[in-house]
Amino acid sequence: MKDKQLEVARGRNYAGAHVGALDDLDRYQFFLPVGKGSSFPGKLFLKEPLGMDSMEVSLNKLGAGQSLPFNHTHTAHEELYIFLRGNGQFLVDGTVIDVREGSVIRVAPEGVRTWRNRSQEDLYYIVIQAVAGSMQMTTIEDGKMCADKPDWLD
Repeated sequence: MKDKQLEVARGRNYAGAHVGALDDLDRYQFFLPVGKGSSFPGKLFLKEPLGMDSMEVSLNKLGAGQSLPFNHTHTAHEELYIFLRGNGQFLVDGTVIDVREGSVIRVAPEGVRTWRNRSQEDLYYIVIQAVAGSMQMTTIEDGKMCADKPDWLD
């Protein structure tokens, strides 16, 4: 099945796609809703292409010296930022946090946030959004072992 930007393989219980190398993320572009007039190359939302119904995930590339041109909050979603490569700064509620490969930041819906790349290299990160307070149990409580073993282990 062809999505607007991705070839998505679908089965009864999965959807998967290959988005390409991180260095090539700028081939994807996000446009703000009509009237805002801004676009963001290097941003790919995965909720719609993969049919997710309980979270939003985006893959992101912010060029050298670039910054998000606005602060923002959310009404219901907490966010987790996972920094994969590069260096930058994250501003939340007036506090500046230096970020680099391996940095992770969780922001509550009400947190006023923005970020910037203060380096000469691209900044790569993943953002995961989910409704705050919606987790009803831990992964260990939710997971169930299946009786059959993976085929490749036989």
